[in-house]
Amino acid sequence: MPTFSRRQHYLARKGALWTERSSFFTHWQELSRFYLPRSGRFILTDRNKGDKRFNNINDNAGTRALRILAAGLMAGMTSPARPWFRLATRDKLLMSYEPVKQWLDDVTELMRDIFNQSNTYRALHQQYEEIACFGTGADLLLEDFNDVIRHYPLTIGEYGLASNDREEVNTLVREFEMTVSQIVQRYVKPDSTKKSGSADWSNVSTTVKGLYENGRGLDTKVPLIHIIEPRSDRDVNKQDSKNMAFASCTFESGGSDDKLLNDSGYRRFPVLAARWHALGGDVYGTSCPGMEALGDVKQLQHGQLRKAQGIDYMVKPPVQAPSGTKSYEVDLLPGGLSVTNMAGPNSGLRTAFEVKLDLSGQLEDIRDVRERIRSTFYADLFLMIAMDDKNQPDTARAIAEKHEEKLLMLGPVLERLHNELLKQKIDITFDKMIEAGIVPPPPKEMHGQELNVEFVSMLAQAQRAIGTQSIDRYVSSLGVVAGIRADVLDKFDTDKWADKYADMLGIDPDLIVANDKVAIIREKRAEQQAAAAKMAAAAQMAETAKAASAAQTAQPSVLTDVMAGLTGYSGPG
Repeated sequence: MPTFSRRQHYLARKGALWTERSSFFTHWQELSRFYLPRSGRFILTDRNKGDKRFNNINDNAGTRALRILAAGLMAGMTSPARPWFRLATRDKLLMSYEPVKQWLDDVTELMRDIFNQSNTYRALHQQYEEIACFGTGADLLLEDFNDVIRHYPLTIGEYGLASNDREEVNTLVREFEMTVSQIVQRYVKPDSTKKSGSADWSNVSTTVKGLYENGRGLDTKVPLIHIIEPRSDRDVNKQDSKNMAFASCTFESGGSDDKLLNDSGYRRFPVLAARWHALGGDVYGTSCPGMEALGDVKQLQHGQLRKAQGIDYMVKPPVQAPSGTKSYEVDLLPGGLSVTNMAGPNSGLRTAFEVKLDLSGQLEDIRDVRERIRSTFYADLFLMIAMDDKNQPDTARAIAEKHEEKLLMLGPVLERLHNELLKQKIDITFDKMIEAGIVPPPPKEMHGQELNVEFVSMLAQAQRAIGTQSIDRYVSSLGVVAGIRADVLDKFDTDKWADKYADMLGIDPDLIVANDKVAIIREKRAEQQAAAAKMAAAAQMAETAKAASAAQTAQPSVLTDVMAGLTGYSGPG
């Protein structure tokens, strides 16, 4: 049975993934031409190229709608200016315990600081654009000595993906280039077996070594292949990099079979691969706004071109001239001159043909196409959020009430992005924080507990705020019935209502008093009320005694009868 080297195995895997994605390739190229000509890398050497690429775009309405959607997702889901997630536990009762609540808040705040200091938000914006345009976006999230984490966003065309039996992406193969100088800086290490100053060139090809030592080829680009896949031959009892759950290998495309630039691994799959929509069994995303609006975008470019041509024909039409003017020629472009053999009174210059352009109808058709494009990219939703009530920004509940239908349409996409992109990102970051030793020690109640992620962004809150409308109707109806029969309020749990309502509106947990503190507050209040009632009763008794001592007993009255009964004497008859 023939044996294959790991490099041969990786090359075979790359070939299989490249073949699988081939049916998407031309479609991605077309999307790139009409939306993002600078995005997408369909040729390995297509890097740092300054050539013109916007010649296919006569009307940039599609690109602007895509930018609005990406910016709207950025501001609505992962805004750097406001909290968009929080850590929690699956046990809601444990969440109400003050030490646990404080530790979760501290870790959440620390993670937000890490996101702000790293390139997280720049990478997220690019990934939102890729997902909305091409249906798929990928980002490599690795540890970083300075910022704890570092994102390396990928563009469509330079990578291939594969998924496991649960339809979760677990394999990435990418092809890229590095200069000779960069390869030596990253992959050539000092040789510990030799004297100081020597380097270990065993994993680098002789070509790269020669270019580096020559000194003239430092900026020569070398094609590399990087693959991350589940490691099937690992020893689970070992914790070194070569026995982790996922293998990570980098090698030169034209190198030797026995040489790998890097052979390491990861405990968790470090790739954030998110899709706009994926059918069962599909690896790459489909039915994204860019794909759905492509026909309208192409129609818009064609309509703008024909409109411009019609205006040119009207403003500067082609003309005819007598044959004696010039040799016979025909030029039907705007302003063109066609020489004909004409005679008679109309033998002078005249237009070759009449062009009557219905400009208003053309503009109306263009507006209709633009509106379809904007609607496909949810631009109307995000722009209405930005433009409504400019003097007073909308709350999540107000947004939900105004745009409930559009939010419901966007709901499945938000759910997929939460699971495939943001939750994975938070999980990986938490692992890197633990490895860096910057997570504060948790309280003993957290031992053995599983952490959960709750999203509290504006769009996530607006989705949940839709459910508050039914609660409002219930509470309002309960108040009406309570006017007739007050004991119906016994069915209403105010504590649970306060917690549920705050959660649906995404209220900061710091503003909500924990249950154990509430119990102490209520106990103290009850003691104070009992003491006040006791003091009031004592004061009332003292007042009664004082009034009794000051009463006149000489005149016949009920009081004199009582006094007589107590003393054994009766008053005068």
